[in-house]
Amino acid sequence: MFRIISFLAASAAALIGVVAQAAPPALVADAPDSYTVAKGDTLWGIAGRFLQEPWRWPEVWRMDEGQASNPHFIYPGQVIVLDRHGPHLQLAKVVSGGKAGNGVEPAGAASVKPAGAARLQPKIYQSPVDEAVSTIPLKSIAPFLTRPLVVENGSIEGAATIVATETNRVYLAKGDTVFAKDVRDDVDNWAIFRPAKPLVDPVGNKRLGYEVQYLGSARVTARTDPVTLDIVDAIEEIGTGDLMLPAESNLVFSYAPHAPTEAVDARLISIHRGVAETGRLNVVALSAGKLGGLEPGHVLALFRDRGTAVYGKGTKDAKVYTLPEKRYGSVLVFRVFDNVSYALIMNTDGQATIGDAVRNP
Repeated sequence: MFRIISFLAASAAALIGVVAQAAPPALVADAPDSYTVAKGDTLWGIAGRFLQEPWRWPEVWRMDEGQASNPHFIYPGQVIVLDRHGPHLQLAKVVSGGKAGNGVEPAGAASVKPAGAARLQPKIYQSPVDEAVSTIPLKSIAPFLTRPLVVENGSIEGAATIVATETNRVYLAKGDTVFAKDVRDDVDNWAIFRPAKPLVDPVGNKRLGYEVQYLGSARVTARTDPVTLDIVDAIEEIGTGDLMLPAESNLVFSYAPHAPTEAVDARLISIHRGVAETGRLNVVALSAGKLGGLEPGHVLALFRDRGTAVYGKGTKDAKVYTLPEKRYGSVLVFRVFDNVSYALIMNTDGQATIGDAVRNP
């Protein structure tokens, strides 16, 4: 977790200095003067108590010049206060009369006391780094950070293939042995998958790649011909004909939210678990990736097609109107491939549906 938090700090600090918006973030109508952080909170969720666009919190988090602390070292029990002149968010200043090491006010600590606000009581908080508040609910995207999701068309051709199993059983468990061809000499750990379905851009009907069905993982035990591997884990049936790609190192989501600098016009092309529509905190695939200017941390808006309406139907003056799209939610991109990216739905007014437009916020 320290790795996640430290990288987030650098990302947020950089963004605060470079983000340029036409207008400062707007506050929600009932924004409180302060909020006490609770276990399970996220930075996005906390910001939503203050801002109409929660993803813009990097713009409103005030850091003193030279201050070592940052908005990612926020823990349950700490108090966040709102300075409406800006607006700005800060941690409440900790005050104590003790000696160094016994609650002395931290150097560079932020201090804001809105007019008319009650005095915040002094308190020192000591929490492990892994309890720090994250940008979004990491448990919602954790499986998607460590498993293959998309293979480009050419990648399938270069994948290793399981050609036999030791026991000839259909379902293999941890510790079982398989034999594979085309296994690279420089790779020992492999992810086992099966191409589940092609990912197609509805605009132009172009195939972007294959979304894969993750089956498990295997490790090389002997460089025989075919190569011998042991199954490390198996969550689905594994058998002959299944494919393997080099296992990816553990990834972390370590990016503060920000808007793309380039124009993005994509579509929602897939929903996790194969359903046709979904809602908040579910994972979706988008028809744009690195080649379309997307990167982890980008925030995009969801738009729903309202269709058409006929006025005066059955009369000579009947007219068909194309109704304007409705902006109904937002997504946060967390993993990017060449032509496809995966995002977490952060908020919606209704269900997100395959084919919905995804563009700049």
